[in-house]
Amino acid sequence: MTQLFQDWRGLPEAARGATLALGNFDGIHLGHRAVLAAAHAGRPDRPLAVLTFEPHPREHFRPGDPPFRLTLLPAKLALFSALGCAFVLAIRFDDAFAAMPAEAFVQEVLHGALGASHLSCGHDFAFGHRRGGDVAMLAREAEALGIGMTVVPPVADEDGPISSTAIRRLLQDGYPERAAHRLGRPWEIVGPVSHGDKRGRTIGFPTANVPLGRQLEPARGVYAVQVALPDGRVVPGVANIGARPTVGGTESRVEAHLFDFAGDLYGQEVGVRLIRFLRAEKKFSGLEELAAQIAADAAAARKLLGA
Repeated sequence: MTQLFQDWRGLPEAARGATLALGNFDGIHLGHRAVLAAAHAGRPDRPLAVLTFEPHPREHFRPGDPPFRLTLLPAKLALFSALGCAFVLAIRFDDAFAAMPAEAFVQEVLHGALGASHLSCGHDFAFGHRRGGDVAMLAREAEALGIGMTVVPPVADEDGPISSTAIRRLLQDGYPERAAHRLGRPWEIVGPVSHGDKRGRTIGFPTANVPLGRQLEPARGVYAVQVALPDGRVVPGVANIGARPTVGGTESRVEAHLFDFAGDLYGQEVGVRLIRFLRAEKKFSGLEELAAQIAADAAAARKLLGA
């Protein structure tokens, strides 16, 4: 299991000497995986580790922005673990750290605290006070300190360079299958199942309600989904994401109906994986019309998922 450290000061001796992948890694998409692979290839004899920042620097500098995160830290850790990372240093990004000069970041954090044996990053990695450090500067400093370094060029597919920004746009435009192609897996909204108004069960479609929290809100509407449960099962279903205008909802959330499932999920963390966008959110005349539409949506989702 991947170990998590959140302070670069006082790291255990076992955390020194790793080969280190640097970046925000929001989404851990195919481009990010290439950075991890390059770190490992640079020193395959050393443990593979990740240095990232929490919260995302954009959240720190622009707290009023709508939530945009593709992957929050707990989900990131699970993905890093699956990719063979020994530990993750998720440095707390606050005013003090934001003020650290780029040279001090290299000298004190990468070299002094971590004793990094090799570094890898994307071509556009920037760091330090006012993003004063870039890849060229990092390469010079690393060479002077005897640290190996690999700069990973952009990873692209038929639609162009793969980036977190491009993936967010695909999800907001209603193309989860294209986002999945770039992520290397379906994108999922992860969170605890919370108590809703329990209206779904009264019309024959009980739902698991999952708050979006700090995660990106994709295109509002209905999706064919797969729901990953804590016990490892993945259950097909249909989900609505939005404010539920028919019942006067105001706060956007995920309501997932799991096919052929019976069980109590309240308080348990699930991952709602978006497979295909079925239709946009709309307001119905009442619960009867809504129930008929959910039945049609569920049938479409079953067919699409082979469920």
